[in-house]
Amino acid sequence: MGDELDISANRNKPKYRRSELLRRIAWALCTPLFRFSPRPMVAWRCFLLRLFGAGIGRNVHIYSTATIYMPWNLDVADWAAIGEHVYIYNLGPVSIGSCATLSPHAYICAGTHDHRKADMPLLKPVIHIGAQAWVCAAAFIGPGVTVGEGAVVGARAVAVKDVSAWSIVAGNPAKQIGVRDMDKEE
Repeated sequence: MGDELDISANRNKPKYRRSELLRRIAWALCTPLFRFSPRPMVAWRCFLLRLFGAGIGRNVHIYSTATIYMPWNLDVADWAAIGEHVYIYNLGPVSIGSCATLSPHAYICAGTHDHRKADMPLLKPVIHIGAQAWVCAAAFIGPGVTVGEGAVVGARAVAVKDVSAWSIVAGNPAKQIGVRDMDKEE
């Protein structure tokens, strides 16, 4: 019972390099150019993200209301889509595979704290969303989670563990409720 959080140690510990802090300031100053761009200006938003170090593939569609915390920690493959009001809290690297979709209000959280230590150090775990995966409306993808190829994370689901390829998960915590069967038209 004598254990206590050491909040001052947490706040005094550097969490970012100076260069990263400067990039964050520059991105904050340029964010209105992203946020207030008209809806059809997808290429402009992709250009801005690339300018700040994001890996953005061909034919990527990103809505202007999406929030990308650190563009240099983002990699988006060809034909992926990031919908309206998606929040990508990418303290750690986030990769989004080809033809993957993040639906409106999805929250991708690649940052947390180690709650087992008194000073609660910042953690920046990697998140990977596989090709053809679909993160549905208002779903939450937690730190360190891999969403497998073709998987579906249902609306408002909370994925705190890896999601198997081609599975369908829903709920809080997300549990498998089915398998994605892709009918091929002849």
